[in-house]
Amino acid sequence: MFKKGDQKLINAWAFYDWANSVYSLVISTAVFPLYYSAVTEGETVSFLGMDWDHPDSLYSYALSFSFLVVAFISPILSGIADYTGSKKKFMKFFCLVGSLSVMSLYFFDGLDTVWIGIVFTILASIGFWASLVFYNAYLPEVANPEQQDRASAKGFMYGYVGSIILLIINLIMIQKPDLFGISASLASRLSFVMVGLWWLGFAQITFKKLPDDIYNKKPEKDYIWKGFRELKIVAKEVVNYPTLKRFLISFFLLSVGVQTIILLATIFGSTELGLETIDLIVTVLLIQVVAILGAFLFSRLSESKGNFFALKVTIVIWMVVCFCAFMLHKDLPNVSIYFYSLGAILGLVLGAIQSLTRSTYSKLLPETEDHATYFSFYDVTEKIAIVLGTFVYGLLYAITDSMQWSVLCLAFFFLASFIILSTLKRTKYVS
Repeated sequence: MFKKGDQKLINAWAFYDWANSVYSLVISTAVFPLYYSAVTEGETVSFLGMDWDHPDSLYSYALSFSFLVVAFISPILSGIADYTGSKKKFMKFFCLVGSLSVMSLYFFDGLDTVWIGIVFTILASIGFWASLVFYNAYLPEVANPEQQDRASAKGFMYGYVGSIILLIINLIMIQKPDLFGISASLASRLSFVMVGLWWLGFAQITFKKLPDDIYNKKPEKDYIWKGFRELKIVAKEVVNYPTLKRFLISFFLLSVGVQTIILLATIFGSTELGLETIDLIVTVLLIQVVAILGAFLFSRLSESKGNFFALKVTIVIWMVVCFCAFMLHKDLPNVSIYFYSLGAILGLVLGAIQSLTRSTYSKLLPETEDHATYFSFYDVTEKIAIVLGTFVYGLLYAITDSMQWSVLCLAFFFLASFIILSTLKRTKYVS
C-alpha cells in the first residue's frame, strides 16, 4: 500500500493519462471525425426516424448531448462515490463503458450503420469524460500540495506521448493499408479497436495501485439519497470559499476558449483556410509534441512564480493565438506554414493550461474527504463551457459566414478570465 506523496503512486495515477488520451486524440480529434465525414460526405443519413442532410451537424449534436449527460450525472455520481468511498469503482466502470464503446465503432462500416457510429460516439464520450471526474479527484489524495503541479503535468505529458505513439501507428495503417493487406476503411475501423484495447489495457496499471476508500467509509443502505445530500453540502461550501468560487468562474471563461479551439481547430483549418487533410494531421501531431514541453516548462514556472502568474501567462498567449488566427485567410501565401506556427504556439500552452488549472483547483480545495464531489463541479464547469463555446462559435459563423470572427470572439472570453484571475488572493499553496 503506497502512501500519499509516494512517487510510484503518483506515477501510477498519472499513467491513466497515457491510457485514456488516445481517445481524445485518435477518436475525438484525428481519425474518427475524418472517417465519419468520409463515410457520410454528400449523403443524407437517417437517425431516430429523421433524415439529416448535414451529417456533420448530427455528429456535433451527438457530442453536445454526451457533454450534457456528463454534466448532469457527474455531480450525482461523485456525491455517491464520496459518501460510499468508491471512486475507483466508478472510474473503472466508466473506463469500461468508454473503451468498449470505442471498440464497438468497428461495426460502423457504412451509411446503414451510421446509428452505431452515433450511439457509441455518445457512450464513448460519456465514458471518457465521466472517468476523468474520478481520476482528477484522486490528485489531492495521491500527491501533496507542493507535488501537485508536477504530478498534474506528468499526467498530461504521459498522455501526449502515448497518444502520439498510437496515432502514428494508426496513420501508417490508414495511409499504407497495402502493407497490411487491408483496405483504408478497415484500417480506420481497426484503429478504433486498438484505441479501446490500449485504453482498457494500460488503465489496469493505474487501477492496480490506486487506493480505494482511503477514509474507510461504511455507507448505509440509502446511500443514493445520502449522495445527494453530500452534493448539496459541497455546493454550499463552494459558495462560501470566494477564491475557489471565483477561480471556477475564471476556469469557466477560459474553458470556453480552450475547449472550443481544441474541438474546432481542424474544422477551422479545413473550412476557413482550405488546408489539406495531411496538413491538419501534421498540425495535430505538432501540437501534441510541443504540448509535452509546454506542460513541463509551465509546471516549473508555477513553482518559481506561482500558479496564478503561470496561468495568466498562458491566457495571454491564448489571446495572441486568437488574434493571429483572426488574421489568417486562405488566400494568404504559405498559409499552411502560418497554421503550423500557430499550432506550435497552441501546443506550448495547451498542456500547460490544462495541467495548471487542474493542479490549481486541487490546491484551492479545503480540507475535505469529498474530492470527487468537488471535482465534479470542476468537470461540470468545463462541460457547460464547451456547450456555450461551440454554440457561440457556430452562431457567429452562421451570422458572419466567417469563422475568423468566431475565433476573435473567443479572445474576449480569455480576457475576462484573465481579469477575474487577477483579483484572486494568494493562499497557502497557490500564489
